[in-house]
Amino acid sequence: MLILIRKIRFYKVDEFGVRNYHNSYLVGIAFLMLYIAMAVFSVVLLHFESAHTDANISTFYEAFWTLQMTASTIGYGDFHPVSTGGRVIATLMFYIGFGLMGFIVTKVLSSFIGFSNTDVRNRELRKQNAEIIERNKMLEDKVDCLVKTLGKITTN
Repeated sequence: MLILIRKIRFYKVDEFGVRNYHNSYLVGIAFLMLYIAMAVFSVVLLHFESAHTDANISTFYEAFWTLQMTASTIGYGDFHPVSTGGRVIATLMFYIGFGLMGFIVTKVLSSFIGFSNTDVRNRELRKQNAEIIERNKMLEDKVDCLVKTLGKITTN
């Protein structure tokens, strides 16, 4: 199993030693984080809602469904929190879900469209910076040589 994990490349290292993670890996991690957060928050939501008499969320499945609809910003409204604690959990899930869903959609679309791929632009900028640094070193060497030459001329 460990050998298989080592063979899977989640990123590629460019000529500057920078790791560029594959979009599929990042999307997978984001989905994993999203669903783990939903599962954990569902337990907490169910705890708050089970203590309330007017609650319409009575199972883990209903809590998970509610948070899934909240995270996706669809919000069918068939289940909704009525307790203050449940509303706080749903609000937190909205912000977490909205952020992660936005990240996921951005990564998926950038794979198809490609114009927003900053990896290429970043590599170009790193290459330009390396060329500028090399040119500056060459100019420093020339200035040092000129200073030595002027020093020899003025002492003679």
